[in-house]
Amino acid sequence: MKFQHKSVMLAEVLNALDIKPNGIYLDCTLGGGGHARAIGERLNAGGLLIGIDQDEDAINAATENLSGLACNVKIVRGNFSELDTILDDLGIDELDGVTFDLGVSSYQIDTAQRGFSYMNNAPLDMRMDRRRILTARDVINSYDEDRLIKIFREYGEERFAKRIAAALCRQRKIAALETTGELVKLIEQTVPRTKNGGHPAKRIFQAIRIEVNGELEILADSIKKAVNRLKPGGRLAVITFHSLEDRIIKETLKTLAQGCICPKNFPVCVCNHKATLKILGKAHTPSPEEIELNSRAKSAKLRIAEKILDETSKEEYHDNKT
Repeated sequence: MKFQHKSVMLAEVLNALDIKPNGIYLDCTLGGGGHARAIGERLNAGGLLIGIDQDEDAINAATENLSGLACNVKIVRGNFSELDTILDDLGIDELDGVTFDLGVSSYQIDTAQRGFSYMNNAPLDMRMDRRRILTARDVINSYDEDRLIKIFREYGEERFAKRIAAALCRQRKIAALETTGELVKLIEQTVPRTKNGGHPAKRIFQAIRIEVNGELEILADSIKKAVNRLKPGGRLAVITFHSLEDRIIKETLKTLAQGCICPKNFPVCVCNHKATLKILGKAHTPSPEEIELNSRAKSAKLRIAEKILDETSKEEYHDNKT
């Protein structure tokens, strides 16, 4: 299957990054290279575009899609949690802009054999990086009932978590679940379908996918790493697709954008925390026109921030420049 993925809020991301033709830009979720291609087209021969993705199919597609650009291009297969190591290996200290387009790609959902979709029957996999050992099958068949309840509630916000986990544990005593079709059938038999709640398997599939790929646990730290690498005035653009991601991004940016983070009842500051970011406006959402063309963009939110310096850092920065 050809790697196809519509880049969400493309114009808004390009505007957010305020691209400098000779700048250095990092796309932490390269995918097929949609956002990256548009960034690269705005760079000249002195510019550098770096793309990271853990999916081998994405790397292959992006390598083809990003060919022929005037700027330098570096594509790395890896997880964005490793961005410090990746940038060090490339000899890059500072960046002019960083973008994240979080979650699962349309290609991964639509490629049935990857096991991400509840609409296709396939092996229980759901790995974004197929070098990983843990699969959806392992989660479904080896996690105990309490652990299943926990991830269904926390990662899927599923109100029938306990009922579904109990049904899974009963079923696997008879035979292990091997396919997405078997899992969907069990869920459909266990919980009622609501008129406006979507398919009853949707939240469970989201929860399992997040667990398999460790998606949420790396977000806050990765955002902090990216911000540390930004030059003064450098921009960060992050797209999320569900409330769990967005909550982590929102709170992380808020913390980085504020000074003292001591409890309010402390008489004096002891944390010495300094703001390193300025949040640029409220979260952006796709236009009605974009949603009409791409229904998967409906839940997307774009948050934008700019790197700033505290007064001490400003003095050190200007001293180094003179």
